Order: sequence, then C-alpha cells, then structure tokens
Amino acid sequence: MNRFRPCLLIHHRHLHQLQNAGPLCSHLKSRSVIRFSGPDTIKFLQGLLSNDVRRFGESPHEDNSPVVPPMYAALLTPQGRFLYDFFLYRQSRPEEKLDRNGSVQILADVDGSVLDELLATLKKYRLRSKVDIENVAEDFYCWQRYGRSLSEKTPSVEEPVAASVGWRGDDDRSGNSASHGNDVGWQWFKDPRLDCLGFRGIFPSGTTPPLVESDKETDEEKYLLWRLEKGVAEGSTEIPKGEAIPLEYNFVGLNAISFDKGCYVGQELIARAHHRGVIRKRLLPLKFLDNNGKEVERKVTAGSEVINTASGKKTGSVTTAFGFCGMGVLRLEEAFKGSDSLTILGQEDIKVEAIRAAWWPSEWFRDQQHTAVA
Repeated sequence: MNRFRPCLLIHHRHLHQLQNAGPLCSHLKSRSVIRFSGPDTIKFLQGLLSNDVRRFGESPHEDNSPVVPPMYAALLTPQGRFLYDFFLYRQSRPEEKLDRNGSVQILADVDGSVLDELLATLKKYRLRSKVDIENVAEDFYCWQRYGRSLSEKTPSVEEPVAASVGWRGDDDRSGNSASHGNDVGWQWFKDPRLDCLGFRGIFPSGTTPPLVESDKETDEEKYLLWRLEKGVAEGSTEIPKGEAIPLEYNFVGLNAISFDKGCYVGQELIARAHHRGVIRKRLLPLKFLDNNGKEVERKVTAGSEVINTASGKKTGSVTTAFGFCGMGVLRLEEAFKGSDSLTILGQEDIKVEAIRAAWWPSEWFRDQQHTAVA
C-alpha cells in the first residue's frame, strides 16, 4: 500500500519544478525514532545489523568533534532477506566520555508503519543483553533537506552552514551556528547513503530545525519523488519485508552493508551473493508512458509485473508507483535491451521506461554487460 494520499496527482510540471528547485525540507512523518542505551548497546547492534556500528563506540578525541556521522543499516532475516532499515545517530554531548564498555546512546530513524513490530523483534533478540530499547517517537522528528542546488555539489564539498548548525548537545534549543560544529548535538548530516539525497537529521519534536526558515518546507511526497528519480527505496513499505534481497535493492551502493565486520543476522547469504560477483536484477527508477510517449497518471500499482514484449519474458515487477513515476526490480539484461518493449502485464498499452540512476558505480554496468554475454 502507498503510505501517501492515493488521490494525489503528480503532473509533469510538478516534477519539473522539483528538479529545478532550490533547497527543500520535509518533515518525514512516515518515520519514527527509537533509542538504544546501556553498556551492551554497541555489541547488541553489531551482532544484529548489516553495517559496522563499532565506530559509534569509539571515544571522541579531545581535538575533534564528538559528533559522529550517521550510518545506514538494515536488519535482515536469517535467510538474508530485508526486514527493517535504520538511520543510526550517536546522541553525543561535548562533555561525553565513554566507559570501557562503550556505553552510549544511539538514536535510530525507522519506518513508523512497522514501529510496534520492529520493537517487538528487537526485544526478542535482546535476551540478556544490557541494552534498553525505547520508543521516543513523541520526543523526536525526522527531517530531510534536499534539492538540486544541494545535490549538484561535489562529494568533497559539504555545505558548511548545514553541517554546523543545530541544537546544542545540552538541549539548548536556541539553535546556534558554529564554524566547525564541534559543540553541536542536533544538526544536519550528509545523508549516509548518497550525497545526491541531501542532508538528514533527527531534531527535538515541537521545534523547527535550523535552516528550515530559509528553505521551502514541503510535503513528504516531494521527498518521495526525489528518491524515485534516484531509484532509492526506503522503509518496509517500499522494500518488501521478508522478501527483498538487499543487494538487488542496491544496499551496497547505499553504504548499508559492511563486508569486514564479521557475523550478523543473515550475513552468510549476503556475503555469498556479493562474492559471486554478478547481480542480475536491481532496483531501477521507472516512468510509465502511453504509446505516444506521454506520462500516464495512476494507471500502475505496486506489484504490477513488467514484461518485455519482444522476448516474451518477465522482466521484473513494480515495487513503488506514484503518479507517472515509480521503481521496480528488473532483470538488467531485459530492462536495457530494447527497453521500448517493456510493458505492464495486462496493461500492454502502458509502456515502462527503465532508467539508469546517475549515481550507479561504473562496475554495475560491467556486471550488466557480463550478464548479457553469459
């Protein structure tokens, strides 16, 4: 099901405006916040999630910022299928000193539609670990700051104001600016997945994050469109829970998986698939068109099958559809070989345009060529 209003029409002019917009900011009402605390927090998360969370347990150097950049990670099934995604933040204060157990508080930005289920799953894995898991959704909100003017900056160039403005670590909510941000607790961070996605942050509820007043605050639907253009899924609604294979949803390119950390739930199957070297299906941005090449609105739903009429083969399926845009997991060989032949099964008057995301690493194209030859 789509988490947004099904009656909303997204026309081509609205997407064009988004593509040329300056910084936009959205309160992500679809996301919630949970907090991990206790002496076993790092150990607990390290054995559970797909990324290496040990850096959250490192003591900050006196001459550096105590603020650690956030991390994207996933909780998988024992069979290596996706369950839940996490944006992890270390809740730091300038005076923070870690004990030998690495006791630290971690905030996690998670999918709000599965919050109760997620909490129950985490507590099932907790066993005797000394870690507290709290629902703090009423205390904190998740925000995203994005737009063409932000995404066009090179990876080595960060926006100094956004990176240094936030609420102080002692919960001083006056919102001060600092040149380096070494005394800042609540602040904007570069999205840990991709630079082109902009900035992300967790901020106290009932407050307006820094820089929002100078941006154009807009609905979360605009952020969904921004991600659809990039082919980046988020949450258990867009990434089918218990079914999705993380490598097909590009989790390696989104910095969500560490292949050096050792064991975690589902690790063996993920490592085996990765070292096999070829991913034949991937999540792609899609557009839905009529026979004249004009965008068609609200004609395609998630779960629709995509076929290649030239070969008669099933190419994949649509995972997210919104207006005339969407995403789908497709076989790369079929998706980009005579792509004008892609249609929706049972709706052959609707053409599907598969798009190569601009952020894809070059080796993924080599993988595609290898698949075509195999």
